[in-house]
Amino acid sequence: MSHPARVGALLITAALGCGLLSACNDDSSAGPAKPTSSATPSASASLPAESDPPPDPDDPALDPALSVPVEDSVYPDEGDPSVDALHYDLDLAWSPATRTLDGDATIELRSTETGDHLQLDLGEPLGVSAVTLDGGDVDFEHDGKNLIVDAQVKKDRRYVLDVRYSGTPEPAPAPTNRTDFNTTGWTITPDGETWTMQEPFGAFTWYPVNDQPSDKAYYDFTLTAPSPWVGIANGVLTDQTEHDGLTTTAWHLSKPASSYVVTVAIGDYTRTTNTTQSGLEISYWVPSDRPGLASGLEAAADGLDWLENLLGPYPFDSLGFVLNDSRSGMETQTMISLGATDYTTSTAVLVHEMAHQWYGDEVTPQDWRDVWMNEGMAMYLQGCWQAEADGRTVDAVMNDYARLERKARAQAGPPAAYDPQQFGQGNIYYGPALMWHELRKRIGDDAFWKLVRDWPARAPETNATFDQYLDWLVARTHIDRSFFEGWLLNPTTPHRS
Repeated sequence: MSHPARVGALLITAALGCGLLSACNDDSSAGPAKPTSSATPSASASLPAESDPPPDPDDPALDPALSVPVEDSVYPDEGDPSVDALHYDLDLAWSPATRTLDGDATIELRSTETGDHLQLDLGEPLGVSAVTLDGGDVDFEHDGKNLIVDAQVKKDRRYVLDVRYSGTPEPAPAPTNRTDFNTTGWTITPDGETWTMQEPFGAFTWYPVNDQPSDKAYYDFTLTAPSPWVGIANGVLTDQTEHDGLTTTAWHLSKPASSYVVTVAIGDYTRTTNTTQSGLEISYWVPSDRPGLASGLEAAADGLDWLENLLGPYPFDSLGFVLNDSRSGMETQTMISLGATDYTTSTAVLVHEMAHQWYGDEVTPQDWRDVWMNEGMAMYLQGCWQAEADGRTVDAVMNDYARLERKARAQAGPPAAYDPQQFGQGNIYYGPALMWHELRKRIGDDAFWKLVRDWPARAPETNATFDQYLDWLVARTHIDRSFFEGWLLNPTTPHRS
C-alpha cells in the first residue's frame, strides 16, 4: 500500500531520515501540489441519458468475478458477506462549484444466501433517491452507512441493483496514526477538485459497495465534469467527449478489483505517455499547471521493465499514474494514485506501487489481517531495487530495515496481528520484507525468485487467506511453518542470520 498505497511506497532513505516509514513531511517543495491550474468551473454536471440495454447478470463473462466474501476479522463493520458484487457500472457527475456528486450505480451481484434484504455500504451524506432490483422499484433504508434493500433474494441467484444518489461526499476517518493521511475515500480540494484513496476502506464514501477486499468485481466508469476538467479512473480510457461545456470520459477495468484499489480523480489534468521495453504504454496524468512533473514519473517505464524481469509479464492491459494533493500513494489497480510530492513521485515509490500490481491487486488478501502479503513483498522488491540503484548490497538495505522494524513491531504489533487502530504502520512493511530475505538466504536465489514469480501466477484475479499462503509456502520450500509464523505473529522480532 502506500495507501496509499498509503504509503504503499516507502523510500527507505527517506524513512531513515524522517523516522518511521513515510510518516514524514518534507519542506514546502515536497508538499501537496494544487492539482489544477484553472479556476473552479461554475457549470453544473449532470448524468448522461440512459441508453444502454439492461445488463445480464448471468453472463458467463462475469464468472471470474465470483468471490467468497467474508466478514473482515479486523474491520467487521465494513462490507457484508451476503453480497458478492460482480460488476459495478458507475455513472458519476461532479459539479465542483456546489460540491455535488450525482451518481447512478448499476450493480450486478450474486446473493450468497437466501434472505429478505441486500446490504451495501454507502456514505451517510449521500442521499438515495431511487433503488430498483431487476428493473422494479424496491423499498430501502439508508441508516448511517448501511444501505439496506428490502427484497426477497435467493442463495446464488444473480440480480441487477440500481441505485441513484446525490450529495456532497465526506471522507471517512482512517484507523491509523500515520501523518501522511487520516481520512480515506472521496476527498475534495479547496478548488473543488476530487481524488480518492481508500485503504483499508472508504469506497463507500462515493458509491454503494461491498467495501471489503474479498469481494472483487469488474468496473466501468462514466465520469462527467465541467470542461476543461476531466475525470480519470481505473483501466482503459475508452471514450472522451465534450458537449455543452462538459467533458465525459468512459473507463473500463478488464479484470476484477477489490474496492480499496478503485480510484477516481477529477481536475484539470494533462496526459503524457511513454512505453516500456515490452510495449506497454504508460500514461501520466499531472496537474496542467505543473506539466514538468510528468518527466519525473517517466522512470516508471524502466522500473516496470525491472519488475517484469523478476515477476514475469505485467498482469493487466493498462498502466497509468494520476497525481493529487495528498502526501501518500496508493496502488490503485492499473491507475496508481500519488501525491504530488518529491517523495511520493520518487522512483522507489513508483517501483513499490507497481510491485503491488502483482502483490495486492492481482492476488489480494481475503481479510485485512493479511495486508502484510501486499506490503512485505512490495517493500522487499523496493529494497532490492534500491540496493541496485545505490550500488549497495541487499543485506545492507535489510540492515536499515531491521533498525526500524523492532520499534514498529513493538508499537503496532506483529505484522499479521496488528493493532486495528494503527493500520499501515511500519510493522506490516519491514518485518515481512526481512522474512523474505531470510527465506531467500535459506533456499537460494533461483528457488526464491521462482517462488516470488509463481505465487501471483498460481491463481490470478483471486484472494488468499493466511493459511492458504503459508500452506503453499511450506509445501514449496519445505521450511517449517514456525519460521513464517515467527516473523508474522511473534510480538518480538525473530533472530536474523
